[in-house]
Amino acid sequence: MNSRTAPPRGHAATSEPSRWVARFAPLVPAGARVLDLAAGHGRHARLFASRGARVVAVDRDAAALSDMKNVAGIETRVLDLESAEWPLARERFDAIVITNYLHRPSLHAVLDVLAEDGVLLYETFARGNEVFGRPSNPDFLLEKDELLHVVQGRLIVAAFEQGVVALPPRGAVMQRLAAVGKARAWPPPLPLS
Repeated sequence: MNSRTAPPRGHAATSEPSRWVARFAPLVPAGARVLDLAAGHGRHARLFASRGARVVAVDRDAAALSDMKNVAGIETRVLDLESAEWPLARERFDAIVITNYLHRPSLHAVLDVLAEDGVLLYETFARGNEVFGRPSNPDFLLEKDELLHVVQGRLIVAAFEQGVVALPPRGAVMQRLAAVGKARAWPPPLPLS
């Protein structure tokens, strides 16, 4: 079963980074090792590479990743993120970015590869989105407060929101999280809204 969430019908794909990810990108220092999980064509990989990060862009779609073949600061890997053994289990990242992707069996594995002072930026569709179109399968929609429950006791939440957003041409129901590892100096600097 594919958990990669394509832009919903009527929702245009974009090369622009998510405003949520761009807003919290300053939490990730230059030189950080960043994992762009289910990277697609690399809108977030490019953002972090342009900020001086060393990005590992991972997706199962080799054609999409090929768009980043010659982009400085980005290493691409074609991997099955939904295999029985999580393919990145032996690695460590200073930041992890996930948008429009949900595979519940690997959520804890994702947290396991995040550095103790790392940053998690996550944004994807949530329950209620089915009234707006795709995705509508509950397997690909976060439950109310689900990201909070996943990181509880492991990360410190810097920002969280969930609800209906104006995602042209219709709306969408999204859940967004920016969290830092417990070893991060407190308080983390928050960007202006």
